[in-house]
Formats: sequence, C-alpha cells, structure tokens
Amino acid sequence: MSAESSDAQVGTQAAPARSHNRLRLAVIDRDPGFMQVLSNRLDALGWELRALPSAVTADALVAMRLNAIVIDVSVLGPGSWEYLERVCARLPGLAVIVCTGPSSVAQRVRGLRLGADAWMTKPCHAEELICVIEAAIRRHRRTEMPELEQATLVGEITIRPDLYQAYAGEASLELTAREFEILHLLSQSDRVLRREEIYERVWGYAMAHGDRSVDVFVRKLRQKLRSASPTWSYIHTHFGVGYRFAPEPDDDGVGRLSAAEALTDPDEHEVTSAVELDPALAG
Repeated sequence: MSAESSDAQVGTQAAPARSHNRLRLAVIDRDPGFMQVLSNRLDALGWELRALPSAVTADALVAMRLNAIVIDVSVLGPGSWEYLERVCARLPGLAVIVCTGPSSVAQRVRGLRLGADAWMTKPCHAEELICVIEAAIRRHRRTEMPELEQATLVGEITIRPDLYQAYAGEASLELTAREFEILHLLSQSDRVLRREEIYERVWGYAMAHGDRSVDVFVRKLRQKLRSASPTWSYIHTHFGVGYRFAPEPDDDGVGRLSAAEALTDPDEHEVTSAVELDPALAG
C-alpha cells in the first residue's frame, strides 16, 4: 500500500470517531501542499479552518472564536517570538501549536516557555498534528471556567472576561494577562485585598518576603487605567495592607493622582528598582 493511500485510510478511519466535534482552527502558513492535506483532513472531521497567510492581531483572533491556532514561525519573520508571546499572553484559553521547519533545541525551548502548547517539526503527518491539537484543546478545556462571565461596566471601563481585556469605549487598555487577572480579581471584591492574597490568587503560590511584584503590576495597571479614563480613580491603596477597587470620579473632574496614589510616590523608586533588578517582573 502506498504512503498516500495509507494516509487516506488513517484519515477515513479517524473521521467517524471525531466527526461530532465542531472545532475552530486557524493556521498561519504559506505551504500550499501542507495546507491542502490538512484542509482535507479537517473537512472530513467537520472542523472550521481559517487559513491565514500572515499574522493577524490578537483582537482579530479573539473575534474568530478559535479553539486552537497553528503557527509556522518562519512565516512571521524577525517578529515571530514577540508575536508568539503576545498571542499566548492575550489568549490564555487558546491552544497554540508551532509547526515549522527544522529548529534548534534552544528555539523549541524558547517557544514552549513563551506559552506554546506544543512544537512540531515539518514535514509531519497531518493526522499526528490534528491529534496534538486535540490534546492541547483538551488540556485547556480542563481549566476553563464552567460559565462565561458577562462584561462589567465600572466607571468608564468595561471589563470583558471573555476577551481577557478591558476597554474604555472601543479602545483596549492593552492589558497583559497578569494585569487583567489583577484588575478582574480586585473588581470582583468589595473589600481590601491583602498583597499576599492577591499574589496567591494570581500567581498561584505564596508570596516571598519582600516581593514587590503586586505593587509593580498594580502601578502599571493604574497607569493604564489613568491614561484611558483620566477623570476617574479605580484602585485605592491601604498602606501596609493592600488594595481596594472602588471606581470614583475625581471631584474636580480633572485627572490627578488620588491622595493614596500621591502618597505612594516616595516608594516609586523602590518599585522601579524591583523591575530593574528582576526584568521578569515587567512582563
């Protein structure tokens, strides 16, 4: 039996077992032969395929309501690493698979550390790639929230958990995943949250003594909120304790630092030093 007919048999045998899945997949690739074979397989499975010849924005990917994306990083050129990191950060629920030509161990490790779920090397069998995609989607679904939260309007800011982003009107605040998680956590609470509690719930483990990560991220989040909504104050500092979320319009209608924010200015050097000492905090 030829390899071609064998491939066809694999696809035919696999299709009935998975034809009920209506998954949405985007592929950034320019290899017509690879795309044709993959398209034939996905048609048999009933998947929806979006073929993309070049990179699109994270917001465009969100609008596609994808389950997974396959990226040939060679198509993206010099900005491939930055794009991969941005997609993984903005869309934590999206399964991301890199499928590209021969690469070094260092490249594969870098891609996986940036957030890719898997790295496959071309040439590869379409059915194997599909199985890797399905496995990545299953892993993401295990951690999905059971119910999608609705958008929330707070002051002049709309928080969109479904998009992992916040907006002022139609303009995105361009929050990183961690900044959004802190904003969402604070906005869901009607009390002061201790720094240690914020760290444990966002980072997932106990905060080390002297760690200023929460302060660094709250400061960056405040700056983005202030820039997008200059006449409102959202996050209030409780010294020695933590932070409280309470949207309040400035009394005079002019954007300015709240009293709590202004009093934290002397500590700005300390917070900045934390980023300089550990660049990872700036992510």
